[in-house]
Amino acid sequence: MKKTMKLYNSLALVGCLLLTVVACEKDFSSIESEIEGIKNFTTDGKVFSAVMYDQKLEPVQTNALSSNLLGIYNDKIYGKTTASVVIQAIPTIFDFNFGDDPRVESVYLTIPYYSKVDATDTDGNKTYKLDSTYGSNQNIKLSIYQNTYFLRDFDPGSNNVDSQKFYSNSNQTINFDNYLGELLFDEPAFKPSNLGIPVEEINEETGLLEEVRRMTPSLHVELENNNEFWDNLFFFGTANPGSQPQLSNVNNFKNYFRGLYFKAADASTEGNMTMLDFSKGTILINYSSKTGTEDDGNGNPVDIRDDRKITLALSGNRVNIFENSNDVETLINNATSNTDLVDGDNKVFLKGGEGSFAIIDLFTGNMQDDTGNTISTIDYIKSKKGKWLINEASLTVFVDQSEVNNSGQEPERVVLYDLKNNTPIIDYFLDPIANTTNPLLSKTNYANRLKRDDNDKGLYYKFRLTEHINNIILRDSTNLQLGIYVTTNINVTANAGLLNVLDKKVPNGAVLSPRGTVLHGSNPSVPNTKKMKFEIFYTEPNN
Repeated sequence: MKKTMKLYNSLALVGCLLLTVVACEKDFSSIESEIEGIKNFTTDGKVFSAVMYDQKLEPVQTNALSSNLLGIYNDKIYGKTTASVVIQAIPTIFDFNFGDDPRVESVYLTIPYYSKVDATDTDGNKTYKLDSTYGSNQNIKLSIYQNTYFLRDFDPGSNNVDSQKFYSNSNQTINFDNYLGELLFDEPAFKPSNLGIPVEEINEETGLLEEVRRMTPSLHVELENNNEFWDNLFFFGTANPGSQPQLSNVNNFKNYFRGLYFKAADASTEGNMTMLDFSKGTILINYSSKTGTEDDGNGNPVDIRDDRKITLALSGNRVNIFENSNDVETLINNATSNTDLVDGDNKVFLKGGEGSFAIIDLFTGNMQDDTGNTISTIDYIKSKKGKWLINEASLTVFVDQSEVNNSGQEPERVVLYDLKNNTPIIDYFLDPIANTTNPLLSKTNYANRLKRDDNDKGLYYKFRLTEHINNIILRDSTNLQLGIYVTTNINVTANAGLLNVLDKKVPNGAVLSPRGTVLHGSNPSVPNTKKMKFEIFYTEPNN
């Protein structure tokens, strides 16, 4: 019910913002009609003051994400980030009838990568290109353990009313390394493959295995059954294993088998990191049961066994764990502990995951009005209500190429956020450009992709915030503080909570991006050609 109410509240907020824009358009229609009736008018642009400074992200909630990161990412600016995952696994059915003498034959884990078809040959065979992979695609060590820590659904501190939140720093609080069960998979040199996964079945006529189809590229591995782990999990070898209370319902099973821990560790200097949709992941347990006996031809009875399967879905709670190296922590801590709230910072550091973002304060300081008197900048812009028709308002932030140094890992998109309402600014919702298959091409009126030079080095990001400024001028909005975050998917507007910060949230797209960049700030020490630029273009009737 609480999730439903939160959805209603979010929809109501967006609805209110859109209604505000409609009202603004009505206000401007009268101004525009007046301007159309006047032959003498001026179109002009003016640069306004704004300051930009660093803000560290506190540990972020990671058990409500649509996808998860797994692996190691080495950023040339920030250093190393390690991402591991803890996830529950739940049977798709609970009406178990295992038959006589059940016995596990094999266990396979499959989690699809995000991928696109790159080419198809004349026989229909597809080759793929992986999406959402980061870094140099070098080896990591990947271990998959049984997890023995219970990921509860509800927070006992709220009398089990609120959902339990788990955060990116869970290995500093819970430390899942202290809850390792059976080692089920261990690969010291793992990296994602873009090859399709062959699916084989026994041909009933020949009795031979034949490839019948191919799955899209996936993390597809066989899990060990050491010490008959999987047999024991389902009580095989005991009387009436399907009647055990641990296997009777979802809650009992989640407390009994507490899921898997995907642990990433170094195997090379660079490593790799991949985003996966764990919600589509499965564990397929192939087992057989005895259906009778037959003669082996030598007078000896042999069992006749029937092949069966159990499917566990990787559903329920899952937690993404981020561990930044000391280099990352030192850089971000130094940047955010020396922020200049008056003039803004010289350099501004943007880092996804448990990283940092930029805060922008609009219309700061004082300026001269049209008669030469000094007034506050916000009073000046509000005095233009009914006098200016805003054609466009834009904000441009420039990449500090001396810091980025052609790393090739710059985020292609960043998002301008309304920090007061924890949502993208209204211009985002009014941008009709949407591309669900390639988010890099979405919302490009509101926010341009990273502009690059001829050497593919990043130059700047540009945002349009015309309607946001209209709200300030026409509707007396006091929403003067915005944020800039890295994002993996500009289409995603869902938020994640922050540890010990009740009224602020961070976009999920920022949580799921390991990438970072450095921007020139607004400090007077920044050259004017590189300083953040906040500009408004307007039309004004001549008196």
